[in-house]
Amino acid sequence: MTEDTVVQLRQPGTFSEDPLTEILRLGARRLLAQAVEMEVTTFVEMHADLTDDAGRRRVVRHGYLPEREIQTGIGPVAVRCPRVRDRGAGETGSRIRFTSAILPPYLRRAKSIEELLPWLYLKGISTGDFSEALAALLGPEAPGLSASTIARLKEVWQGEMEHWQRRDLSARRYVYFWADGVYFSPRLDHDKQCMCVIIGADELGRKELLAVADGYRESAQSWREVLLDLKRRGLVIAPELATGDGALGFWKALREVYGTTREQRCWVHKTANVLNKLPKSAQPRAKQHLQDIWMAETKQDAEKAFDFFLEAYGAKYDKAVACLAKDRDVLLTFYGFPAEHWKHIRTTNPIESTFATVRLRTTKTKGCLSRKTALTMVFKLCQSASKKWRRLDGAHQIAEIIQGVKFKDGEKLTERAA
Repeated sequence: MTEDTVVQLRQPGTFSEDPLTEILRLGARRLLAQAVEMEVTTFVEMHADLTDDAGRRRVVRHGYLPEREIQTGIGPVAVRCPRVRDRGAGETGSRIRFTSAILPPYLRRAKSIEELLPWLYLKGISTGDFSEALAALLGPEAPGLSASTIARLKEVWQGEMEHWQRRDLSARRYVYFWADGVYFSPRLDHDKQCMCVIIGADELGRKELLAVADGYRESAQSWREVLLDLKRRGLVIAPELATGDGALGFWKALREVYGTTREQRCWVHKTANVLNKLPKSAQPRAKQHLQDIWMAETKQDAEKAFDFFLEAYGAKYDKAVACLAKDRDVLLTFYGFPAEHWKHIRTTNPIESTFATVRLRTTKTKGCLSRKTALTMVFKLCQSASKKWRRLDGAHQIAEIIQGVKFKDGEKLTERAA
């Protein structure tokens, strides 16, 4: 074991209430210092062939910047960033500068902390209680996270959201839409407000948050404003398919704004609605029969399973059957798209999975979020969640959809078959 691999736990005579965290923090400091040293060494070596008028190396090491602390999930970690000097800057007029990608000049807290703050706010912790909450999570040495700091961060987040809401979409193309109205009644200042959310899949199969706007009970007017705003900012080409629940407001607005878009009702919402109209004793069996419909390999098999459900449950549970039958055609639209996309487009799961934890966090909280604060917090949480979204399976087939290739039962039709 070399001296470089030994981490001194603490100075003799000192005491730590949490020695394990102290060890982790000291280890993190050592690893961070090594990473930055390697970064600056690589930068200097990249310019090793440059010399000044005296024949000396032009780009050289030049000490360190003052030490600063970065707030991390294991508490504050002290760091020193190396400096680089360009000895030939006066001769050429242009200076070669070193900027660490690991430790940008104004970095004060790790990304994990930035994501923690909106989570705490949605959890119901007021700005005045942030210091106490963060001290419990990060340790008592976490400075600079007062109520005023949080207020300033909220202003920054709101600015980011407003810039995002105005971004130009004219160069983008989205083939699929997922739309849903997300309610946060325990934390919104009006119990009829909801968030109108749209996620899109672009021509490369990447999912992206397109819109988050507050609406009134998913009304057609609320959705119309959301869709028209997307169109105004350049999204003039209609998506090929939109997936959503049975809320009439969205579908009415979609037909007005993007009239050529095909409709797919969400099977998760439909299953829940049908089962709610059945006694609990009949629900497990009925759920399996519903699954037989949307899991069928062909549309013809799905139609047979659909007819079986109507016949099997129609005599005793007419309301459940009516709930299913009224959306028959738009529940089976997905059969006209690539089979690899079915698991993505049959449901609004991209939205549901993103907001499930948000709903859970807001259910038992007290107090209200203002309209602007609620939008900002949801936007920040979506930003965080989107980093984990993965591309659609069979993304290469999206180009064929754009080109107008037809699909039947998930398979591409030949020209003769078409």
